[in-house]
Amino acid sequence: MPMSPHPPNSPALPHSSPSPCAEPVTGSALQLDAGEFSAEERSSLLRLAHDSILSALESRDISLDPPTPHLSEPRGAFTSLYFHGELRGCVGYILPVYPVYRAVAETARGAAFDDNRFSPVTYKEALDLEVQLSILSPPRPIRPEEIEVGWHGLLISSHGRRGLLLPQVPLEHGWDRVTFLEQTCLKAGLPTDAWQKGASIEAFTAEVFGEKA
Repeated sequence: MPMSPHPPNSPALPHSSPSPCAEPVTGSALQLDAGEFSAEERSSLLRLAHDSILSALESRDISLDPPTPHLSEPRGAFTSLYFHGELRGCVGYILPVYPVYRAVAETARGAAFDDNRFSPVTYKEALDLEVQLSILSPPRPIRPEEIEVGWHGLLISSHGRRGLLLPQVPLEHGWDRVTFLEQTCLKAGLPTDAWQKGASIEAFTAEVFGEKA
């Protein structure tokens, strides 16, 4: 299945658009749920992210046929781009709506061209970008007391509002479990105690890897 080039700032997907990251994804040494993806699969996904960006700038198609059955499994995914150590774009899919291989290709392009916090990546910048990927497990319901800070990411929703924070965010800010729950509620635009008043709480894990030192 080929992926056609699209001009910068055009929508990456016909049916579902990735969401900007609320927090930079930092620390490539952090490996959450590590070991699910082999070294070869990680390298393949990182190469795909770079090629997805360059192919859009070069107006050429790329293949989205996953090289392994594992990479054809639907997963949520976030792609973070760094240029000279600074965040240059970050978007992702919260839910597993596409095979992980396609999700990485789409979110890489989205991070490069559709994150409206930044100007579109130029060809010169694209040649020097560092990529970091967060591949999410499917979210599942969880009780507040079961949440493990540093292991689980959170997805809290209520009354049509939804907020997500990746597993590494509470570690970066030194939050405990309650603060993590409260901050995810705030991300959803909900009161900080919504997690105690009937809001849906789901958790997921993430395997985080990339090129950023």
